[in-house]
Amino acid sequence: MRKQSYELSLTTQGPTYPPSEVMDGNGDFIVIGMVNRPSPDGVRTSWGRAIVSSKSEVPPHGRNVPYTIVRELPERLGQRDSDTVLHTLPLPLPVNNYPMLFAPEQRPDAHEVERPSYPFHRVPIPDLRPEDGRRVDEPITLGQWVQAEGGLDVSLAGAGHEAEFAFEFTGLIPQSMYTVMSLRTYDLAPAPMGPHRPGPLGIPNVFMTDRRGNAQYHAKLPNPFPAPGAPGPERIVNIVLLWMSYQQNYGGAIGFYGLGGDIHAQLKLQEASFSEFVTTAR
Repeated sequence: MRKQSYELSLTTQGPTYPPSEVMDGNGDFIVIGMVNRPSPDGVRTSWGRAIVSSKSEVPPHGRNVPYTIVRELPERLGQRDSDTVLHTLPLPLPVNNYPMLFAPEQRPDAHEVERPSYPFHRVPIPDLRPEDGRRVDEPITLGQWVQAEGGLDVSLAGAGHEAEFAFEFTGLIPQSMYTVMSLRTYDLAPAPMGPHRPGPLGIPNVFMTDRRGNAQYHAKLPNPFPAPGAPGPERIVNIVLLWMSYQQNYGGAIGFYGLGGDIHAQLKLQEASFSEFVTTAR
C-alpha cells in the first residue's frame, strides 16, 4: 500500500477517561465518542453521544465501567443543545485515570495545578493584555463544534522510510489555533506495556484556521509504521485534531495539562488504523 485516504470522525473525547475533553456550564461532560453503558456483562462501550456526570465512577487505568449518564445527546441537535457554550475541564482533571505527564520538562507539576472550568472564549491566556487583540472572544457552542470535518491522505515516501500526512479541514473554529497529535500502539495501554506519552504529528504541529474555519496541514514523519516487534518507536495507530484553549503550542509536548485541561479533541479516527502500511528505518 502506497497511499490511502481516511475520513476523520467528530469527537469531544481522547481516551474514555476523562469521558470527554469538553464540558457544559453545569460541569457535565459532553461526550461524542466511546460511551460506556451498562450491559449484562457489566459494561458495553460503543460510539455514541451523551451528557455524562462528572460524578461518574473512576476505574483503574485500562478498565471501563458504565458512565453515569445524565441524558442521551441526539445526533441531530435541538436548539438547546446547539446553543450550549463549551467549557474546559477544571484542574485537576475530574474522572481521570490516565497517569501521564504531558510536558515533563516544561511542566513537571502539572498534576498539582488547580483551576476552575472556563468557557472556551474566556480561558485566561498567559500574559494576555486586552489591547493585544484576542481573536476568539465570542462563546463557542456545541452547534459550532459539530460542524467540523476533516480528511486525511497518508502516503509512503523516502523509499518506504517515511510517510506523509496531508489534511484538509472545514468547519473548524474560525481564526483559531489547532494542533495535530499522534497516538502510538501503547500510548493508552495499561501497564506493563503502557501508557506512554502521546506526541505531536510533526514539529511544529500547529496551524491556524481562516475566517471560515478552513485549514490544511501537512507532516512527514520518519518510520511511523514499523512492523510489529521491530525495534524503535511503536506504530502510529491514530491521529487526533486538538483545539488549543490557551492558544499555545508546546514544542515536543501536546499540552501542559492534556485531556480537556488545555487540549480538546475535535476530530479523530474511530478505531486503530494504518495496518495496511509498513515503513522501515534508514
